[in-house]
Amino acid sequence: MVQQLETPVCIIGSGPAAHTAAIYSARAELQPILFEGWLANGIAAGGQLTTTTDVENFPGFPEGIMGGEITDKFRAQSEKFGTRIFSETVTKVDLSKRPFRVWTDEKEVTADTVIIATGAVARRLEFLGSGEVNGFWNKGISVNGFWNKGISACAVCDGAAPMFRRKPLAVIGGGDTAMEEAGFLTKYGSKVYIVHRRDELRASKIMRKRTLENPKVEMLWSSVVEEALGNERGLLSALRVKDLKTGAVRDVEVSGLFFAIGHEPASAFLGGQVKLDADGYVVTAPGTTETSVPGVFAAGDVQDKKWRQAITAAGTGCMAALQAEHFITAHGSEDAAAASAPTEATASANGALANGVPAPALAADGGMDPHPNPKTVTNPGRGGLSPVEKAAFDEEADDTPMMAVL
Repeated sequence: MVQQLETPVCIIGSGPAAHTAAIYSARAELQPILFEGWLANGIAAGGQLTTTTDVENFPGFPEGIMGGEITDKFRAQSEKFGTRIFSETVTKVDLSKRPFRVWTDEKEVTADTVIIATGAVARRLEFLGSGEVNGFWNKGISVNGFWNKGISACAVCDGAAPMFRRKPLAVIGGGDTAMEEAGFLTKYGSKVYIVHRRDELRASKIMRKRTLENPKVEMLWSSVVEEALGNERGLLSALRVKDLKTGAVRDVEVSGLFFAIGHEPASAFLGGQVKLDADGYVVTAPGTTETSVPGVFAAGDVQDKKWRQAITAAGTGCMAALQAEHFITAHGSEDAAAASAPTEATASANGALANGVPAPALAADGGMDPHPNPKTVTNPGRGGLSPVEKAAFDEEADDTPMMAVL
């Protein structure tokens, strides 16, 4: 049986944006409900931070902190102030009128406001040794994958780590993101290879020029990585690279590999009920977290395709909570007045017309309902291509200069 709950603020997400929104909402006594998901988008609760190791650029931790540890602290602080957290994935929403409705497999929540903080997932390619646990044999040694052991999807987050300093590094991609991350890595690595499966870049002209003129960058044109190889310490030590034109295979020594093939915002479950851009990011009004639906706000990487840092996500989570609180203050009283105001028919029947003038009928939600016919949309999924196929096909399609997610 589906459990029914009510809340002034329903938050969907589990990263720094979601928990900052929860902390602010709970301290404002709005009794928020937060759905952190159950392996939503293939990532544990906590979001992208759970896929990294040392976090060294979040204020308050001068010695650094593990990604999983800081997300645990986010969660504990949300709970401390009274946030109700459920490890359930939102499957559908109805944002056509207030109060909004949010469903998981076990619950139906009615909410005055909704904060979308579902993040964006870094696209990764799959090959032998690229993951966390895709074990294989290398020189007689059983080795797990090298994710977080030399392979990352965030040069800005991880590139300055001691294990990468003065070592050869590699970037996979061909768009502005890859060029920007390669340039960043040249500050720390001895050399940076850019592995690109085509013989030309789709990056902007200025980014191409800047990258190709950098003496520390070497292009591996028309090439793909077939395998990641490790050393006796279980860390990445080389890439097996295949030339797609000649078929030649060679091992390239590197200590780090960074995917720079774009991100996929977790917005499919919204079913188009809020405005999205061409890449699927939730569109918000400039300088705010307001979406195209009044009372629905978006924070963090699901609406930020440029910066994608934990600290910027937390900032927009704060903004979303404050805006939700202001929205409830402004519109909650209007809704209450609308619900209690007599209609002309009721007033006439009771002989309660003021000065003999009928009271006008008010909209049930204070005039905020642009859609008279509610429509519930279920999660349509990610389309015909798998994330891996989409990443391989679109590895250089994201041409927007941006910083990677922390």
